[in-house]
Amino acid sequence: MSAAIESLAKVVQANCDRSDARHAQEMTLCNYLLAMREYCRWECGLPLASEPDRALVRDWIARREAHWQGLDAGAYERLPLGRGSIEPFDVAAVNATLLPLGWAYGALKEPFGKPQFFLGRLAGQSRRGSACVLEIGREVARDILAAPAAMAGDTIFLRQDAFERWLWSSAEAWGRGHEAGAMRATLQAYGYESDRAGALACMAREQRETLLLHELGEHEAGLALGARWEAYFGSLEDRRGESLARAVRDLLADCLVTLPAIVRSRSMPSAHFWFATFGGLRRELFPRLQSAYEALRDTADWSPLEAAVGAGREHWNRVALGLVRDTDSGTAPVDPARLALA
Repeated sequence: MSAAIESLAKVVQANCDRSDARHAQEMTLCNYLLAMREYCRWECGLPLASEPDRALVRDWIARREAHWQGLDAGAYERLPLGRGSIEPFDVAAVNATLLPLGWAYGALKEPFGKPQFFLGRLAGQSRRGSACVLEIGREVARDILAAPAAMAGDTIFLRQDAFERWLWSSAEAWGRGHEAGAMRATLQAYGYESDRAGALACMAREQRETLLLHELGEHEAGLALGARWEAYFGSLEDRRGESLARAVRDLLADCLVTLPAIVRSRSMPSAHFWFATFGGLRRELFPRLQSAYEALRDTADWSPLEAAVGAGREHWNRVALGLVRDTDSGTAPVDPARLALA
């Protein structure tokens, strides 16, 4: 790295640390410990296939938490670029300077208001419709959370290293329980039991498209729902309301773009992979979709899934607009069970 990029990376990492200091403890204990384990593996440069020593991870976590406690409550630092500095959330201005140099920067708002910053090597740049796609390879600054894909405005970020790490962590978690289901089917489709590294590398290459499709779906959902939805979403102040809104928007996005593309491709590995991530409130809201996947897995018949996706596209658009309308009229909070598509 040049001296200028090294200086920039230090400031970006400082902002990552400040974000973690303010928000990391909001995670559940289990998720926090798993995320810190992976964060330690990234910072220490350990191979993905390695099993981090427990004492190493424990000491690293203690040092990191002590560092967070020593940080002040000041604002996020401006980024040193050129002869001046740029506000850290002005991603377009930062990347106007960085992209020609082969680097890319991201600043996003994650669930419940946590900022996420990252800086890495630019691995690819393309357009998909009206969206700009930036692929990021090796990262030199990041925080405890490393979303494999995200969208800010009209820019989609695909973080290759973060995706590979997520795949390894997910496979390790499955290996500890060996539960049946979509993750097992995904790993079997890629020959995981005979070649772990090769299977996960192939999965990372092939399923990047599934990540991209979801972000394109988010973009389409935003266009379909319009400015009132954005205003509604930005006004949410409680976790329950935000979780419900995110789940509804995600379901609409995947019914608009991701799942129709998977159905058209007739790709069983992609279907298994998508349903391996289908859980929590989204699965609670859309049990019909899970039933359609189980039918596909058992019979190789795609028609129930295709029908469920078509029904979901209309249903979740209607539900999203209803949430906005209910908020405008001051209606009481919605019971998620009332919105479910069985």
